[in-house]
Amino acid sequence: MNKRRTMIAILSVIAIISAGWIGYLSIYKPVSGGNGHNRLAMTVFAPQGTAPWEENLFTRWIENRFHVNLKWSLAPGNALKEVRQMMLAGDEYPDVFLEGKFTSTELLVYGKQGVLIPLNELIEKHAPNIRKMMETNEEFREALIAPDGNIYGIPRFNECYHCNYAQKFWINRQWLDTLGLNVPQTTDELFTVLKAFKERDPNGNGLQDEIPLTGAPEKNVWHGNIDAYLMNAFIYNDNDKYLLLENGKVDFAANKPGWRSGLQYMHKLYKEGLIDPASFTQSAEALSQLGNREGDELAGSVTAAMVSYLVNPYDPALTRHLHWTVVPPLMGPEGVQYAGMTRGIGEFQFAITDKATPEMQKAAIRIADYTYSEEGSLYSEYGVLEGIGWKMADPDEKNIDGKPAKYSYYRLDEEEPDAVVNERWSLMGPKDLSKRFRDLFAEGQDPLSPTGYGRRLAQATEIYQPYAPQEVYPSGVYILPDDVETIAVLNREIKEYVRLNMIEFIIGTKSIEDEWNDYVRGFHALNLSKYIEIYQKAISFNSE
Repeated sequence: MNKRRTMIAILSVIAIISAGWIGYLSIYKPVSGGNGHNRLAMTVFAPQGTAPWEENLFTRWIENRFHVNLKWSLAPGNALKEVRQMMLAGDEYPDVFLEGKFTSTELLVYGKQGVLIPLNELIEKHAPNIRKMMETNEEFREALIAPDGNIYGIPRFNECYHCNYAQKFWINRQWLDTLGLNVPQTTDELFTVLKAFKERDPNGNGLQDEIPLTGAPEKNVWHGNIDAYLMNAFIYNDNDKYLLLENGKVDFAANKPGWRSGLQYMHKLYKEGLIDPASFTQSAEALSQLGNREGDELAGSVTAAMVSYLVNPYDPALTRHLHWTVVPPLMGPEGVQYAGMTRGIGEFQFAITDKATPEMQKAAIRIADYTYSEEGSLYSEYGVLEGIGWKMADPDEKNIDGKPAKYSYYRLDEEEPDAVVNERWSLMGPKDLSKRFRDLFAEGQDPLSPTGYGRRLAQATEIYQPYAPQEVYPSGVYILPDDVETIAVLNREIKEYVRLNMIEFIIGTKSIEDEWNDYVRGFHALNLSKYIEIYQKAISFNSE
């Protein structure tokens, strides 16, 4: 029996002794029935996990606590939205979206169609924790209530400081030191650094095998696309809707001269062999394998929200991450220097469809409400069993602000290296990950230690925060009901048009000099003016 299973067995015995056989074994007993009665079966949509959700301990805890049998409708994590859309189009959607990743606009579209039901009455009757969050957090309340007064979805409320400034760039400080170079502060200096990484053998193996700059598509790595960071030295790039906001007036970034200059710069980097061609296609796993490979280090810099996408900061035996540092926002040739910023709640995990019976609706909202309690958030995010994914904090453990912590996920027995974590839902489903909840947990005080990674990200974010624009378009603004179907189409088509053309301009299959004007004219056919008009109306309405 491996160490992990031994720990679970020991904790099981302790829990059985302290809580009684019936209470604890309810986690494990079959969910086909309880006390002689069949459970309420309902279908829930979620991403595929590393292990079956049916066998997950938090799933079993939920099923037994709420007397339900969850039937899982799954999709690959990197294609979740696409599968969700096909299900909705084919009228084959589930009773409940547990991880639907809906935007506020999409909620309104499907709410207006009657596919997603209003949750107002269910929340009022059966969701005291969600009601409390609405009463105590204005941002949360405003995000939930659509312009028609209905609530169609519940988000995972994630108050994450480093998440608000996630369009970051990390660089190999050891290579800089080896070559006698400083952390770049301008786009010209970055070009010089990347050129040196390619040509001056900073890994010292006598080969020109260095990859100066790498990244990954946004759908695979959070803000891994190279333009998420680099474009902000030329024009503000929100990495989503490409909206600009100044004095309350909405405009569009991806057809402006600054955008063209940013594309020209990235094409220059690519043409010189300084950008990894895999940046436009590779998975998160491929990026991690590149950064953590044994032998000579190959990567010189990476665009990603967190350096942990590339190098492992959690294993004490691995030290490569120690010489990686964040690069502040670069200043471009025209003095532009922005940090990408996210404001507002832009994604909703939980929604109930019109296929759910009244009994299913009640059970589903009670489950969502439980995950907004302290215990429910703790068990959902870190696991049902104390001592496996979390424990009560030791007296000397402090939170990220240096105050006494209540819980800790540190100083636990080491898991088997290849063990599959199947005690928790982790970042899946609705839950309270507010600052209040996050501040209950211990955080290492040394930012370069395996337990201090949170402080490391916070300190990196402090460097970015001063460069945020004075105004950014909030991610959670509700579109007016009459516009929701139109903007859903425009969003999809315009975003795809920008990203596909961006790649072609960067790699050179399209000429910026010869084809830029055609690209700009293409937005007319996509009805860009209507796109801007709708977002202008929405923010004007929401600010009233």
